[in-house]
Amino acid sequence: MTEQDCTKFVRNRITQLRMEKNVSEHKMSLDIGKSGSYIRGITNGGSLPSLKELFNIIDYLGVTPEEFFSPLKDADSTYSKLCDRLRGMDEAELEKVSTFVEWMSK
Repeated sequence: MTEQDCTKFVRNRITQLRMEKNVSEHKMSLDIGKSGSYIRGITNGGSLPSLKELFNIIDYLGVTPEEFFSPLKDADSTYSKLCDRLRGMDEAELEKVSTFVEWMSK
């Protein structure tokens, strides 16, 4: 993967997760303590966040760094498909899955 591919991935992933969170670029920028055009500057190719700011963005989006970068893995893998399904579950459903996984681990 080239540097250009990585840059494009980060920009697209921020946009994807921001849209899933249903928040505007402007609001997200202000919520993370930046100017109103900060996220737009990243997603339109004007700049990239520092590593520290990328982790702030990831935290704001409510995902772990692993989840943020998981699409770089094989999207057709069982792991990726399961993660996608888990992200769509509510808290009660996640608790059921957790109980089942704990039972399987015994």
